[in-house]
Amino acid sequence: MENRHILLVDDNEDDLFFMLRALEAAKISSPVKVMKDGAAAKHYLAGLAESGETVSLPCLVLLDIQLPVMTGLEVLAWIRQDKILRDLVVVMLTTSKQSSDVKAARALGANSFLSKPILLDELNELARRLKGYWLESDLLGKL
Repeated sequence: MENRHILLVDDNEDDLFFMLRALEAAKISSPVKVMKDGAAAKHYLAGLAESGETVSLPCLVLLDIQLPVMTGLEVLAWIRQDKILRDLVVVMLTTSKQSSDVKAARALGANSFLSKPILLDELNELARRLKGYWLESDLLGKL
């Protein structure tokens, strides 16, 4: 899966900066494509789906809930309704701890819902866990 990329969708410059550093510190070799709003992410993914090149799909989507133009939950709902994209691994990565957001993400088919850590060490650990589970050991993602 090293040749496939990660799609990181977040509009907060600080969160993007620290998440990219954490992914780098975790020695994740997959390139990271950044989108700063939900509509841009949808447009990007729709283009990949229309190309028919499923090998070009991201191996992991890290999706914030609070996004401009189109929320992360709206993007997730759209992904799960698309026949080509619906099996993408989508991890909601957000500052929200509201149970309604967790329930909505779960109902829409998020693979995981994680709170963004405040401390850098915790963010680095989260990136290592993402790598270990979703990029290295998840057998479904390797089929």
